[in-house]
Amino acid sequence: MSSAQMISSSSNSNCCVDNCNGDVSWPEPPKLTPSASLKTKKKPTPALSISRAGGEVDELVTLLHGSDPLRVELSRLENEVRDKERNLGDAYAEIKALKYSERLKEKAVEELSDELKKIDDKLKATEALLESKNLEVRKINEEKKTALAAQFAAEATLRRVHAGQKDDEMPPIEAIITPLEAELKLARLEVAKLQDDNRALDRLTKSKEAALLEAERTVQMALAKASLVDDLQNKNQDLMKQIEICQEENRILDKMHRQKVSEVEKLMQTVHELEEAVLAGGAAANAVRDYQRKMQELNEEKRILDRELARAKISANRVAVVVANEWKDSNDKVMPVKQWLEERRLLQACDVFRLIFYVSSMYTCLFP
Repeated sequence: MSSAQMISSSSNSNCCVDNCNGDVSWPEPPKLTPSASLKTKKKPTPALSISRAGGEVDELVTLLHGSDPLRVELSRLENEVRDKERNLGDAYAEIKALKYSERLKEKAVEELSDELKKIDDKLKATEALLESKNLEVRKINEEKKTALAAQFAAEATLRRVHAGQKDDEMPPIEAIITPLEAELKLARLEVAKLQDDNRALDRLTKSKEAALLEAERTVQMALAKASLVDDLQNKNQDLMKQIEICQEENRILDKMHRQKVSEVEKLMQTVHELEEAVLAGGAAANAVRDYQRKMQELNEEKRILDRELARAKISANRVAVVVANEWKDSNDKVMPVKQWLEERRLLQACDVFRLIFYVSSMYTCLFP
């Protein structure tokens, strides 16, 4: 809205019509004076430019339009920037938490890999021990078979000896049996020892099988944890992509914020120009109101003069009627009528001169 439109709207709203005389009367409104913020306007510091700008924009826009769309837009943009900063802070906190969890997962993976290596080493050692024990068991079984074969051979020889003893003269049986019985006892002792060793190997084999089953369970758990770690890494990559998207949005918002700040600076410049225009318009409005007040005074004087002129005309008409009635029946009645007409013309000329003087004085007051 320009200053001329403001002045015209204020003049249209303040003028009123006198129904009796048809004259325009101008009530005297209060003079426009610049506000304290406009009188004491200084260059705002960079730290307080936004707050002062908001106050000045609020005052000027409220003065001009009665509303504050610029302040609403600025508050909306500030709220959006605060929301984006809050979202960015949440994203950074989530990034830190994810990095910390990723470090913990890496440590857990390293520990699991170390434990898996140890289990593999133990498994290899147990497999080697099991192979050696299997070889020993095979050797013991072979020795057992050889001992049984020797026992059977000894028994066969004893039978042959008993069968041939009847026919031939031979040494006593006790001399032959005693060393064989001693060897048989030794062979039985070795067989018992081998059986004990076999039982111990069976127990060791069962324990090793249980350890192998436990190792397989541990390996399966490690594989499950590794798959979980892979899933978490995939999620982490997705979150990193989302973080990049948020950072790109933040860059775009920063760019928009800079653009809005530049627009606000331009609007501040226009606000300063409008303030100067308002100051100039206020001076013009004060001058117009002075002229309106002078016109009102002149209208009042005109009304007074019109009333006096009407009264003078009425009195002149009455005097003319009286004089005409006095000279009506006389012989010289034509002469007083002419004299009365001349006097009336003189009075009318005086009234005309007085009206011309009034109009000229009004013109000089309005247009000096």
